[in-house]
Amino acid sequence: MSQILAAACSNQIPQRELIPGIREFSIKKQQGTVADVQTDRIAIEEPLEIRIVITEKGKRKDRSISITMRTPGADEHLAIGFLLSEGIISRREDVARVRLCRSGSVVRVLLNDSLQVDLKRLQRHIFTSSSCGVCGKASIDAVTVQIPAALCTGYPHISHELIGQLPQRLRFSQILFEQTGGLHASGLFNSQGDLLSIAEDVGRHNALDKVIGGQWLTDAAVFENSILVVSGRISFELVQKALSVGIPILIAVGAPSSLAVELAQRHEMTLVGFTSRDRFNIYHDASRIASSVPSVINHG
Repeated sequence: MSQILAAACSNQIPQRELIPGIREFSIKKQQGTVADVQTDRIAIEEPLEIRIVITEKGKRKDRSISITMRTPGADEHLAIGFLLSEGIISRREDVARVRLCRSGSVVRVLLNDSLQVDLKRLQRHIFTSSSCGVCGKASIDAVTVQIPAALCTGYPHISHELIGQLPQRLRFSQILFEQTGGLHASGLFNSQGDLLSIAEDVGRHNALDKVIGGQWLTDAAVFENSILVVSGRISFELVQKALSVGIPILIAVGAPSSLAVELAQRHEMTLVGFTSRDRFNIYHDASRIASSVPSVINHG
């Protein structure tokens, strides 16, 4: 109690153990004409280089394929998720080892000798900012990867009540956001609404890569019966990443882009946006949403 009172008298936030991914800064908080010096918790943004080690003509080659601005944590999962969504790997056997280097700023993924990697395809310089996962790629062809398999039509089934609940369930699990207010989140749920995995990051695409990579290493079979929920808007790249592992339903609290909708239409993904407890927009494929959905009202 005395520590709390002392902190209140000095306008300081009581010291608590910092969660990885957060850094404290001294700030001046202005309210009207009153300014207080306080401590604020800020989400960390630092660069991570993703490198692959391949064997070509009997020799090991170490290649840098991406530098991304991310929040440290689950970096190995991020790297695996990135390689999956780029179409570089597709099977567990493709990866021999993944390791975060001592500096904490480089992840190396050792690929199996039998995996054939198109080095020319990787010879584009990729710089991934925290706000946009496709910045720096040369053309739309470079960001369009081959979707490995068709989604199961009309499966899984979920209720419209569950759709309205999932963003709040995701929000309750966002530990870093609770302390900083500055992070995106991706969460993978099963068709009953149970949270399977969650990741937070300053980059929405990084958060999804972390979820995809971690789940793929643990049990990739759950993807085809899962629901992806994201905290922000729906970009083309988020749809592409979800499709790359066969996730059939994507729900967001924000709006989709036109390319995101078109990609979902092309691959029969259920795409839902502007989701709140009692309303949401279905941008494509309502067949996976149970018949308890209210009748469509035609305002025309």
